[in-house]
Amino acid sequence: MSSKHHIFLTGTPGVGKSTLCQKALQQAVEKGWHCAGFYTEERRDDRGERCGFDVVTLDGLHGPLARVSMGRGPRVGKYSVDLASFERLALPALSVLKQGPPTLVLIDEIGAMELFCRPFFPAVRAVLDAPNVVVLGTIPLPKEGRVFREVAEVSARPDVEVLTVTRANRDVLVSEVVAKLQASLLRSAQRATAL
Repeated sequence: MSSKHHIFLTGTPGVGKSTLCQKALQQAVEKGWHCAGFYTEERRDDRGERCGFDVVTLDGLHGPLARVSMGRGPRVGKYSVDLASFERLALPALSVLKQGPPTLVLIDEIGAMELFCRPFFPAVRAVLDAPNVVVLGTIPLPKEGRVFREVAEVSARPDVEVLTVTRANRDVLVSEVVAKLQASLLRSAQRATAL
């Protein structure tokens, strides 16, 4: 039996990590799995240029994560992070019950913008430690030898498998990720029955 319980995807920006997560999530919903969490979505202006990101919860709520034009809040490159919006949306989406049906939790992503929110990473840790939860998440590649401490902690967990997404493998990885998640959810259900 595999000790790897959670899956995190990494890869270069724009390679398709979030898209892969959404495809896997769509299959999970079709299979009737209980799902929670959030993903991030690009926002583009009228010229088609990226102007920011939104956070979208799996129960349909959405709001700004970061914008080029905001000017307030912490900054990541040219983007200002809307901490109040992120906390209002993402933190409740990670508040899964520690008992109940096995749940797939999507965390897209654990990155620079999200980590400005101080309660975020403790919430991520709690989700990863919950016995009835399987996480599908995304993490950034190390940049110029710099790794976020939180990303290093997640990657080093014995119950986490990190898969690198490339343009060559991103389409075939969907079925592999879904199969691994399904096996983990089945193990969670068996553990819950045994208790």
